[in-house]
Amino acid sequence: MHDVSASRAPETFVPLTASAVLVNAVGLHARPSVKLTQCAKRFAGAIDIALAADGPWTNAKSPVKVMRVKAPQGAMLYFRVAGPDAEAALAALLALVHDGFGEA
Repeated sequence: MHDVSASRAPETFVPLTASAVLVNAVGLHARPSVKLTQCAKRFAGAIDIALAADGPWTNAKSPVKVMRVKAPQGAMLYFRVAGPDAEAALAALLALVHDGFGEA
């Protein structure tokens, strides 16, 4: 008997990237960090955040790691997303930042 799944190549996803300016007055503090990670966890793909286009990258699904980014107001947040729902995840994250995490 032949196992069909064993002969399939693993699915690979090209990472999507985008950036947004952090507009809320106090930057990426505890509350926005939690909101960002809650949003990221709704999606299956890998989601990373950085303060520079070339990294270093931080797992956006970890509230502690996101808080360590310590991004001030006006900082550019870079997102790198890969997975089956990458486009939806990126759109949701950008909307959250543009909205000032509901506190701007």
